[in-house]
Amino acid sequence: VVKEKNRMGECPVWEEREGALVYVDINSQKVCRWNPLTNEVQSVSVDARVGSVALRQCGGYVIALGTRFAFLDWDTQAVTTILEVEQDKPNNRFNDGKVDPKGRFFAGTMAEETAPGVRARRQGALYTLFPDHSVIKQLGQVDISNGLDWSLDHRTFFHIDSLAYAVHAFSYDVHTGKIACPKLLYHLEKEEKMPDGMCIDAEGKLWVACIDAGRVIRIDPETGKRIQTVRLPASRITSCCFGGKDYSEMYVTSAYDGLDEATLAKEPQAGEIFKITGLGVKGIPQNFYAA
Repeated sequence: VVKEKNRMGECPVWEEREGALVYVDINSQKVCRWNPLTNEVQSVSVDARVGSVALRQCGGYVIALGTRFAFLDWDTQAVTTILEVEQDKPNNRFNDGKVDPKGRFFAGTMAEETAPGVRARRQGALYTLFPDHSVIKQLGQVDISNGLDWSLDHRTFFHIDSLAYAVHAFSYDVHTGKIACPKLLYHLEKEEKMPDGMCIDAEGKLWVACIDAGRVIRIDPETGKRIQTVRLPASRITSCCFGGKDYSEMYVTSAYDGLDEATLAKEPQAGEIFKITGLGVKGIPQNFYAA
């Protein structure tokens, strides 16, 4: 549905108040907004790689870029830094993020590659930005902090560390925002490659984007089993969210960075954004950062 190609499209968020899909292109250092009625893509350029974007209650967005949390005012394009983390790790950057049921913004970091396929291990972490702008570190020694979401009863937090090729479930205290007691929920099979972004549906099932495997998979957290696979016409599938007027459509981002010329010739839609309909299940609205 979005033909404008992204080097590394990520973190799609349906913004009901605008009737639009918001997302980032990490490697182009842009936050983008697509209007399905006009088919127009607007974007704001920022001064670092931007890993994630989320809605703010009072308008505009909260973003995680470089190693800092910031607010983005869409109308003025002003970026206001809230706080910086990991100043001792110049090779790190923020990656995926999402707002919890109480309006706190969770976002994690990762080490950038120093050469193709080469990155320092266990350099990432997962942080929570509270509405009072304080930050706590929830997890350390993460490789690539990635997809995240919460169970419908708000008692479980789901998180992906991509290089573990797995989805983990943590107990989650909705009052304090703290996570604890990780357990393995699902380990990806060989043909599913590496897990990237993730979202939950209205039945409490998880949808995981499989980068380099050209698919999203649906997992039942109760059984730890894959129950559905949807294949897409691009291999580097990065993330997914539900949207549309009744949250019955799934939007899926992709990337073309990392593909050689021969693969790009075979995948003319690499980097585009796709819409999946007819899944027979709906999503739930996104949470707003509460400040």
